[in-house]
Amino acid sequence: MPYIVKEQRQALDGSIKQLSDIMKNAKDDSQKGVLNYVITKLILNLLEGNTRYNNINNIVGALECCKIEFYRRLAAPYEDTAVERNGDVYVTNKQN
Repeated sequence: MPYIVKEQRQALDGSIKQLSDIMKNAKDDSQKGVLNYVITKLILNLLEGNTRYNNINNIVGALECCKIEFYRRLAAPYEDTAVERNGDVYVTNKQN
């Protein structure tokens, strides 16, 4: 859940901004790899070798929720705009 208290956000946002700025300098074709690397290293650092099932399960759950929330808040509205602009692919027989 990305909605943490403001004090926690303030403690993290400066470092996240610095990291994001570094990542933006990656060549376009390597940005996916850089993002994957950063996420992987962050998770491994959080685990610090404590690879109990519960810890792994919590991280997988957080990643999944992050993915779903990202899609819900950014990707779905973008796709809705594209449908309005370009027409819907999912047309029912009644609409033909």
